[in-house]
Amino acid sequence: MTVASVLTHLGTATARPWAFLILIGYAVLWFVFERETFDWHGFATMATWAMTLFIQRAEHRDTQALQAKLDELLRANARAQDELTTIDEKEPEEIERRRKAEDG
Repeated sequence: MTVASVLTHLGTATARPWAFLILIGYAVLWFVFERETFDWHGFATMATWAMTLFIQRAEHRDTQALQAKLDELLRANARAQDELTTIDEKEPEEIERRRKAEDG
């Protein structure tokens, strides 16, 4: 597994509901074991992480919806290349190389 694929999988994992559970668990443990350091700065840190996860989840949802729509359009168009329906399984760099090659 390459570094690029690990980063892709990590980005996808942060869009899952259990990422929020990990954040909540971390905040609870921080509050229980280091209550004196869980001040406004600690609260702001947790809020920033939570907002990052919310944004990541919303973007992942939007991307998945867009991919489903595009897949349907590719299936409906008889001239479309079949391999394009699975291009979302490739790494971003590989997709960019393919797009540049097709542009000439």
